[in-house]
Amino acid sequence: MSENGCGFPAPGLNSFLFKPLFSVGSFEFNKVMLLALLTTVVLLGVFWAAFGKAKVVPGKLQMAAEAGYDFVRRGVVYETLGKREGEKYVPLIVALFFFIWIMNIWSVIPLAQFPVGSVIAIPAFLALVVWVLWVSLTFKRHGFVGGWKNITGWDKSLGPVLPLVVVIEFFSNLFVRPFTHAVRLFANMFAGHLMLVMFTVASWYLLNSYMIPAAGVSFIMTMIMILFELFVQAVQAYVFVMLTCSYIQGALAEHH
Repeated sequence: MSENGCGFPAPGLNSFLFKPLFSVGSFEFNKVMLLALLTTVVLLGVFWAAFGKAKVVPGKLQMAAEAGYDFVRRGVVYETLGKREGEKYVPLIVALFFFIWIMNIWSVIPLAQFPVGSVIAIPAFLALVVWVLWVSLTFKRHGFVGGWKNITGWDKSLGPVLPLVVVIEFFSNLFVRPFTHAVRLFANMFAGHLMLVMFTVASWYLLNSYMIPAAGVSFIMTMIMILFELFVQAVQAYVFVMLTCSYIQGALAEHH
């Protein structure tokens, strides 16, 4: 029974709130932070084990890591930025892709069972990193005046609508862009986790209510949602880094 005594305990925001594992003064360390830290450790550990003593004839781990690295480098960075411009950004994009992917895979790992990206602070921070990089590259490549022209879409050929375009582009690039970049990842992970929790709780509730056929259907839906989440997690990591490369490409492109 739920706390209000109405029967089914529907999951809500309580599914995303965790008590501190420990605290030091005003600093609190919770499950989300632990999973983010574990993501970093796992990422470093896997790539260190794969490339720490790289061999000419790679083993299974090195081969898998090379395939993942090459997929991001060629399929994302080179396709968007080109080999010459993009090579210097490969480490950042690879790190972003695998960090986002791994931190959300926790949602289907027993005991962890939570996607770190469903807490807005994490996607917001990653989007902020990309935004700062985009702004700094824009002014570095085009100078102060050229940078503002690039950001605002300044083009004299637009004539009377130029002021309107400048205002729209200014707010779109400086405020809307980082917001949507973060929310796109957050919203997908938030909704996916909520649906997964919903079907999991429903399976347990129906089983305890002796509605065995309905519990079976709910359990099957839980398995389907897990598979769907695995797909969405990879797609969202890909979309995040693809947009990152697109923003970098925009910063480096010549203004017309």
